[in-house]
Order: sequence, then structure tokens, then C-alpha cells
Amino acid sequence: MAKEPPPQKEGKKPASKPEAPRKDAPKGAKAEATAPVKAAPAAPPPPPRLREHYRDKVVPELMQKFGYKTVMQVPRIRKITINMGVGETVNDKKVLDNAVGDMAKIAGQKPVVTKARRSIANFKVRAGFPVGCMVTLRGAQMYEFLDRLVNIAIPRIRDFRGVSNRAFDGRGNYSLGIKEQIIFPEIEYDKIDALRGMNIAINTTARTDDEARALLAAFRFPFKQ
Repeated sequence: MAKEPPPQKEGKKPASKPEAPRKDAPKGAKAEATAPVKAAPAAPPPPPRLREHYRDKVVPELMQKFGYKTVMQVPRIRKITINMGVGETVNDKKVLDNAVGDMAKIAGQKPVVTKARRSIANFKVRAGFPVGCMVTLRGAQMYEFLDRLVNIAIPRIRDFRGVSNRAFDGRGNYSLGIKEQIIFPEIEYDKIDALRGMNIAINTTARTDDEARALLAAFRFPFKQ
């Protein structure tokens, strides 16, 4: 005689077995369902506006004005250096962190902390002590910063009457001093701890100051008349 199966306890149901894949389903159906969806490649950023302006208008204008024979003789901007001194770090080291954060927002690049080369007892500064920060811009970031500096930041200076047209070093380089960092729209006035100035040095390949002055004037630099 066949044995009867043991009675099941009330309240418990037999575990259901996982459903087997259908035989008529295509072989690659499961792989397509689990395969990750690839995101579309991001489009490259547009070229800086001032770079296009330099190639299309500045180069022909300077070649006609100074009589250059080739395009390689036309002066161009090599780099822009931004330097900010923070002497308050002697008493509070958090001031340097705030200064570095402000410069990173302005330049769009992480700055480098500068340190003292010599010990100065009168200022309570030792050799190797952090006293400021700086950043060097080249390429697309350089043109983007120059565009914001000329068209947005400088017009926001209080009682602005133009920048000096004599701040050249005789080798085609120009230096500009700014007293407040709040002229840049990236800085929020309510979140700063103090007003800080900075020095902006524009390094060009011009051989003379006249060529460098004409180059910056072609970028609509607001010189004093």
C-alpha cells in the first residue's frame, strides 16, 4: 500500500518555487533588460568669446597698425596671475581658508598657498609661514576670467573712472590692483568675513608697452583717456 503524505500544519503555506524562464523567450531578452543604459556623451563647452574675438578682430587690427608680416608676430596674452596677501593669518588661521575659498570662486581654479621666505620679527612672521595665496590662469580659463573682469567686475568698482594706462613694466606686462573682492559676482557680500584686495598681473608676449597697451585696448580694457 502507498503511504499517505503527512498532514501539513495550519497557518503555513508551502514555499513557492521560482518560475522557470520561458522556453519561447529570446536568449538575449534577459541581457537586454539588465544591461545598464549608457548616458549620451556630454557636449564640449563652447570656446571662450574673447579667444574668438582675438582671432577674428584683434589679430588683423594689430597687424595693420604695427605692420606685422606674420600672425606669429602679433602679441598675445600668455597668462594671468592673481595674488592675494593675507597678513591676518598671524592671529587667525581661518582667515587664510576664507581667502582661499574666495579666490577659488573668482578664478574657477584652486589657488596655491604662498609662504614667507624670511622671518620678520616686527610683523611676527616666521619663514615658511602662510601669508597669502595665488593662482595662475592659462588657456580657456584665462580668457573667461578676462571677460568677466573687463565686462562685469571692473564696471562695478565704486566711483570708477578708468584704470591707469601707465602700469606697465616696460616689457609688455600690466599690473592691476583691486581693493575689494566683492566686485566679482561670484562673491556673496553677506557671506564674507572681511574685504580683501588682490593684485592681477597680465603677462603678454609684447615687446614694448605700446604694443601691450594696444593689445589690451583691443580687448576693451577701460584705460583712462
